[in-house]
Amino acid sequence: MDFQLTDEQRALRSGVRELLARRFDADALRAAVDGGGLDRGLWRALGEAGFFSLRLPEEAGGVGLGLPEAALLFEEAGRALLPGPLIATHLAAGLVEGAAEGTTVVTAPDGGLVEWLAEADAVRGDATGAEPLRSADPLTPLHRVPDAGDGGSPERALLSAAEQLGSAGRTTDLAAQHARDRVQFGRPIGAFQAVKHLCAGMLVRTEVARVAVYAAAVTGDAGEIAGAKLLADEAAVSCARDCLQVYGGMGFTWEAEVHLHLKRAWLRRERWPTPVQARELQAVALEEAM
Repeated sequence: MDFQLTDEQRALRSGVRELLARRFDADALRAAVDGGGLDRGLWRALGEAGFFSLRLPEEAGGVGLGLPEAALLFEEAGRALLPGPLIATHLAAGLVEGAAEGTTVVTAPDGGLVEWLAEADAVRGDATGAEPLRSADPLTPLHRVPDAGDGGSPERALLSAAEQLGSAGRTTDLAAQHARDRVQFGRPIGAFQAVKHLCAGMLVRTEVARVAVYAAAVTGDAGEIAGAKLLADEAAVSCARDCLQVYGGMGFTWEAEVHLHLKRAWLRRERWPTPVQARELQAVALEEAM
């Protein structure tokens, strides 16, 4: 089984990165952090680009691609810290009118939490009794629902893992660039062994998670997806923390995006399956395979 990206997949990833660089740059990110709300124009642009309809059949107006390509899109969304209930809207394409086109914002309960409930046009699932909850992530307003349910879908877990992978990749890149640019005692801080070790560890965690996420996207196996979510959660949180160490106090300033990656990684880690749930799912899968 070949897990290498095709030329078409690389072009898809590059196209999404360019789109997000144009439509959700540093200024747009800061505006969102300052309480700008959900950008409906950006949401429609994502719909026009096929972000939500990616896996719909062509005869249904979609792009006709699969879960591996969706993972690449959500990796780029995680890298850019793109806000909004992206996964719920993507999974609602073809089921909720306007979701595929980006004219309808769809949310859904996940792990007892509902993201962007107040700004959503439609809710898939039971959000009865949802109460506002203070979110650690300024880019993700939350409500808590009293009934968390039995769990989510493997597709949802895989796309959440892809977002975590994108965040881990971004903080790894940020740390490496800062280590090259920041000079102390007449030398770039990347020349010091302690900083080298931090950056090397970040790269290893990110690439291990990447292999797991890409492989799980190809196989679609529920046990492998649980393992990929576990590794991606660990990579996103640990890499953001280590990036903060490389940045020092600058990482928590308004101008830096590092702390935003950490806060978003914390939130995504609480989505189904959480690390504890992922380990339980892997244990069941291993037991069934014996």
